[in-house]
Formats: sequence, structure tokens, C-alpha cells
Amino acid sequence: MARRRFFVDAVEGASAMLAGEDARHLRQVLRATPGQLYELSDNRSVYLAEIETVSREGIRFRVVEELEQQPPPVRITLLLALVKFDRFEWALEKATELGVERIVPVECERSEKGLRMAAAKRLERWRRIVRESSQQARRARLPEVLPPVGFCEATSGTASFSCFLDEQGGAGPLLCVLPAGRQPSDIVRVLIGPEGG
Repeated sequence: MARRRFFVDAVEGASAMLAGEDARHLRQVLRATPGQLYELSDNRSVYLAEIETVSREGIRFRVVEELEQQPPPVRITLLLALVKFDRFEWALEKATELGVERIVPVECERSEKGLRMAAAKRLERWRRIVRESSQQARRARLPEVLPPVGFCEATSGTASFSCFLDEQGGAGPLLCVLPAGRQPSDIVRVLIGPEGG
């Protein structure tokens, strides 16, 4: 069975501290005790770590070793149209599980009015959702969730490859559209529009 993975602010020397809601969950729900092994990520590297102490302030870990991580085959930026927030949050979870590197909420012509202003207030919630999904998916790095932007601003950035998903089809499967000679450093930008196209 795979070990649980948690994100920490920093790994300093051979120790790390887990605080906040994750520490409370580990302490109260998972009944953490000294000596147990977990995986930690500082959003750069992943470590196997052993619990040293458990307290109300947090859980202190001793790093046992750094674990090898495979780089992603491609870097994906998802331009995700603002839709009703329950659906948007579901899309955030799935994009995180699939390995998206960056998520940009986009206000489109058919996005419901007022979603962009409300979206700015939900940014921290969305970042918590991708953090939880990243831990469950055992990612080494958290996807970046940017503040919402307009359509023109979202599509003006640069990428190695850009494509949009269209319910009318015609272009074929996404992997057939992208050139076979991609590099791991390539950035693929994918736009998913709102309901109604």
C-alpha cells in the first residue's frame, strides 16, 4: 500500500514541520505516532520521513531519504472557463489528478455574469482543493492556480502548443493533434470553454 503524502512549507536540513489542518488530520484521524513513515513534499522534492514528535502545534518529521521522482512527460496549462462553482471545483480536482501544472480560470462570453468577481474570493478555496487532490494523487508538486482573467488575456500567453477543446469535434483526439516529437519542457496550453460552447 502506498504511503500517504503531505505537503510541507519547507524541509530544512533533515527535518520538516507539518502544521494546520493536515497536522490535525494526521494527529486525530490517522492517529499519528512517533516512528511512523510518511512521504513529504516541499513542492520541489519528495522525501520519506519519520514522525519524531506529535503535538498540538504540529508534527515534526525527520527526513530519512529523498525519493526519486519522474518528470512529467509534458507541462500542461489548463485555461478553464468559469462555470458553476461545483462543476469548476470538480474540474480542478480532475485536472490535478491528471497532472496539470497550471490552472487559469477564464471568464468567457458565456460564463455566467458575476462569476469572475465571485471567483476572486474563491481563489484560496481552490488552492486548498488542489492541495488536497495533489496529496491524494501523490503529486510531487502542487499545480498553480492563478487569479481569474478575461478571455483575451488568457489566450495571449505563449506556449509550445495551444489547442482548444470543441464539442463539435473534427480535429480528432488530442494526442493525434500534438506533434509526436514533444519535449518534457514543452508547455501545452489547453482551453476548455463554458457550457454552451
